[in-house]
Amino acid sequence: MRKLLQRLLKRPVTWLAQKFSSSPDPENINASLSQLLENIRQEKNGYPAPIPFDMADGRFIVLSDQHKGGRDLADDFRLTADNYMAALEYYYARRFTLINLGDCEELWENTPAAVIEKNRLPLLEEAKYLQSDRYYRIFGNHDLEWKYTIQQNLYLKPIFGDKLAIYEGLLLTTVYNGKHYSIFLSHGHQGDKRSDGNAFSNWFVAAIWTPIQRFLEISLDTISDSFELVDKHNILMYEWSARQQDLLFVSGHTHKPVFASLDHIDRLAKQLEKAKAVNDAALIQALEEEIERRRLEYQGKKIVKTMAKPSYFNTGCCCFSDGDMTGIEIENGFIRLVKWKVNGKAGTRVVLEESPLFYLFDQL
Repeated sequence: MRKLLQRLLKRPVTWLAQKFSSSPDPENINASLSQLLENIRQEKNGYPAPIPFDMADGRFIVLSDQHKGGRDLADDFRLTADNYMAALEYYYARRFTLINLGDCEELWENTPAAVIEKNRLPLLEEAKYLQSDRYYRIFGNHDLEWKYTIQQNLYLKPIFGDKLAIYEGLLLTTVYNGKHYSIFLSHGHQGDKRSDGNAFSNWFVAAIWTPIQRFLEISLDTISDSFELVDKHNILMYEWSARQQDLLFVSGHTHKPVFASLDHIDRLAKQLEKAKAVNDAALIQALEEEIERRRLEYQGKKIVKTMAKPSYFNTGCCCFSDGDMTGIEIENGFIRLVKWKVNGKAGTRVVLEESPLFYLFDQL
C-alpha cells in the first residue's frame, strides 16, 4: 500500500509546490549576488573580510546541504551521517579548512533544539576545525535561523564556542601570474523567491511535505526534485558568474553537482560523443553504464545546455538518498569535484572531476 501511495502522491504533491511557489528570478538573483559580493569586498559590517590563500598549498573542502534533521524517516541526512563523519575525519587529518556552505541543518522541518540533540557527533567533529582556526560556516535558506545572534548563542555556541561566526558568503583570493583572482562562495538561494524567505516554502515543508515524507518514507532532495527548476537555477548562477571578472563562483542549494560550468552528466555525455566518434566500444560501454548510474544518483535530472566559461561550480549535497555525498576540494593548486561513496561505515573518496586552478584562471 505504501509503495502504491508513493506512486500516486509524489507527482501531485510536487506539482502543488511548484504551482503555488515562485521560480528563480534572474533580476533578483543578479542583484542579490552582486550586492553580497560587493559587501564582502568592501568589508562592510557583518561581512567577512576577503580570505587570501596561497594557490600552491591552500586546502579547502566545501560541503553543503547536509540537512541534518531529527534522525527520523523524514531526515535526509540519516543515511549519510556515517559517510559524512568519515569525510570530516579524513580532511581534518590532512589539514583542510572546512567551509560549510549552508543548509547544514534542516530547520524548516525541525526545531533547532531537536536537530542539535540528534546531531551532536557531527557538530562536535565540525567544531574541531573551528578550534584549529580552519572553519567557516555559511547560512542557507533551510538554516536561515543561524543568521541571528540569539539563535547562535542558544544552540550552536555551546558546541562550537564563542569563536563561531556565520556569514552569508565568503571570498577567497589568490594571485596567479601577478594577477588577483577570487573564488566567491555562497549557498545560492539569494534572490530565489521560492527559497529566499518564502512563507509558502516554509509552510509547505512543515505542514504538508514532512508528514507525507515520514509516512511514505520518500526521500527527496527538496528543491532538486524539480528538474526544470534546478537546471534553470544552475544556469542563472552560471550566467551571473560569467559576467564577473577573474572570479569563480561556488554554490550549493540545488543538490546537483556542477564542475567548471558543466554538470557531471553533461561532461560524461560529451566524453561519450568522442568515444562514439572513434568507435571505442569498451569506453562507450563504460560511459553508458556510468551515465545511467549518475542519472539515478542525481534523481534523473536532465542534461543542461553547455556553458562556455568555466566559472561556476556546485557542491551537490551531503544527503543523497543512497547515502553518498559530494563536495568541492581546493588543494595545492587544483580544484576537484569529489564524491564520498558509502562503503560500510568507512566511506570511500572518489574524484569525479579535477582541474588545475591556473587552467581555469587562464580561461576567465
